[in-house]
Order: sequence, then structure tokens, then C-alpha cells
Amino acid sequence: MSLLVLLDYAAVLVFALTGALVASRAQLDIVGFAFLACLTAVGGGTIRDVLLDRDPVFWIGAPAYIALAVVAAIVVFFGAHLLESRYRALLWLDACALAVAVAAGTGVALSMEQSPLVVVLMGMITGCLGGLMRDVVCNEVPLVLKAGELYVTAAFAGSIAAVIAHMTIGTEWVVVASGAGLTLALRAGSLAFGWRLPVYRSRPPRV
Repeated sequence: MSLLVLLDYAAVLVFALTGALVASRAQLDIVGFAFLACLTAVGGGTIRDVLLDRDPVFWIGAPAYIALAVVAAIVVFFGAHLLESRYRALLWLDACALAVAVAAGTGVALSMEQSPLVVVLMGMITGCLGGLMRDVVCNEVPLVLKAGELYVTAAFAGSIAAVIAHMTIGTEWVVVASGAGLTLALRAGSLAFGWRLPVYRSRPPRV
């Protein structure tokens, strides 16, 4: 099994767990859990593959991805009540999923010999869109859009790090570690230490 396939499986699993946790907060039934887990798990990767004209889309070529997401949903359905704070678990699982998905997205684009700009965009799309779909469907404020938090910024920085590692070192594992490591470090810093970007604040017009 190739490194890119392993990354996709890891991203699907962890994002599916976050989708199921959001479903638990919304008090959905088990079918709702499975739907939201699958949507979150494959959403970003699906958009990536469609934009890159990758045939077939990764989960259509290997339906085991969907099976893995459904299993994750079932586990959370029966075990979410054991967590002390489902929201805190969601935030940290989402941070890990973001890091892995950014590495997967950049890896796929690099394997298809895309330009650096496209590689960066594919990393961001793979990392961010599944979680965005999850939060919008459940009528929650998307984590992607929380004011000042390092989320899209973390995905952007991680994607750039992967491109730089590819251009300078070229070893696949180093590229993956660079992208995932920087993404996770920035997102974890935002969660644990309150790292933020300045946000826009309007000023009243001068008299």
C-alpha cells in the first residue's frame, strides 16, 4: 500500500470521527451519524479529485473508504457519551485530520506533476472542505471561519512547506512530514495557546 493511499485512509478515518462527533452534538440517529461521517470523510478529497480530473475519484475506486467511515460512525454512536468533552475531542481530532488531509492533498497533486500553486490549493481544499461541509450541514459555525483562528492559514502554510520540501529535498516522507507537521503545529498552537491572526474591525467614519 502506497504512502498516498495510507494518508487518504488516515484522513478518512479521523475526519469521519469528527463528523460523527458533530452528529452526536446534533443528536442525530445512527443513519445521520453515518451520513455526516461519510460526508466529512470524503468531501475534501472528492472535490480535489474532481478538480484534478482524477479517474476514478478515490472512494469510488476503493469503496473501503466509505466502509471505514461508517464503522467510525458506529463506534462514535455507541461511545461518544464516554467522552468528558465531545467538543474538545472534536477540535483536536479535527486538527489531526486537517494535518493528514493537507499532506494527502499535496501528495496527490505532486504525484500528478501539478504546478506549485495547484499543489498548495489542493492541500487546502482536501484539508478544509470536508469539515466545512460537516459544519454547514449541521448548522454550526464552521471551524474554518472562526475569527482569527489558524485553520485555513495552517493548511496554507503546511501546503507551502510540502511544496518547498518537494523542491529542495524531494523525499516523499519528508514532504509528507513537512506538510502535516507544520499544519498540526500551527493548528495545535491556535487551540492550546490562543495563536491568532488579527481580524478586521471597522472604524467609525471621521466627522
